[in-house]
Amino acid sequence: MGVALFQVKLMPESPEINRVSLAEEAKETVEDLGATSITVTEQPVAFGLVAVIIGFRINEDVDSSKIEEALSNVDGVSSVQIIDYRRAIN
Repeated sequence: MGVALFQVKLMPESPEINRVSLAEEAKETVEDLGATSITVTEQPVAFGLVAVIIGFRINEDVDSSKIEEALSNVDGVSSVQIIDYRRAIN
């Protein structure tokens, strides 16, 4: 059983979306999938739009499409993109 490290970019639907609540809901979503060591950062995009980058460790048996689908259901998320995926050695 290996561990995978993910970084996922969440694009909000608009600049008015509350990024703090979006990040909290995203953290809860990946925790429900079994993620640990969760980090959240922000990345300015353009015209006041700021992407939320969520990083985490998860069992590599969890399908990445399941992660994308779960995060796309978070309120206020326009798109989900896996920007980094690595296998880690415990």
